[in-house]
Amino acid sequence: MTRQLNSKFPVVAPSMLKCDFGNMESEIVRLEEAGASLLHLDVMDGHFVPNLSYGPMVIQRVRERTELVLDAHLMISDPEKYLDEYVKAGCDWITVHIEAVPDPREILKRIREAGSLAGISLNPKTPVSAISSLKGLVDIVLVMSVEPGFGGQSFIPESVERVAEVREVFGETAIVSIDGGIGPQTIPLVAPHQVDVYVAGSSIFDQSSYADAIREMTETAQSFSPST
Repeated sequence: MTRQLNSKFPVVAPSMLKCDFGNMESEIVRLEEAGASLLHLDVMDGHFVPNLSYGPMVIQRVRERTELVLDAHLMISDPEKYLDEYVKAGCDWITVHIEAVPDPREILKRIREAGSLAGISLNPKTPVSAISSLKGLVDIVLVMSVEPGFGGQSFIPESVERVAEVREVFGETAIVSIDGGIGPQTIPLVAPHQVDVYVAGSSIFDQSSYADAIREMTETAQSFSPST
């Protein structure tokens, strides 16, 4: 059964790609104490994106150490082949890329049947029209505001229009998430378009206080959101 968030949208989701992997358990504790609602897990295979990160074995260890929602972003080729492993590892949300699965209906169905929320992500150069037919079939739409594969990149300004288009197409039927270059300066650009989840890496993990960083960005998102 999918775990519930411990707070309401909008929320800031720490991107674990930027955490200290040598001290993973202490990082999880710090994020819990800082008020994080979910952990964003960037899974990279070195094929779909030019970088490697971690897979289901690491996620399973994370699952054993926290009850926070685990949001798995599969930046991998052939996610259908490995889906069961991520379900078994304890992922609550599982997002695949439209570029990796041009016809994702079957895998989205499998994710939902496994009890997880099903997500679709699109890269900066992929038009929103590529996923518009999936309305009602997805629980999450993840807009990449940088090219996927590496942390610490700068926000692509055109992402503002893309988020607005996603919200217009999907309405309230999906959680809208954004990932890439997210911080106090960029959140006000997209918050008016009712973004639900802000995936943040450097803007949390490069700060001395995770709590202050998460609080500042959450309050910023709430202040600019038309729903608050």
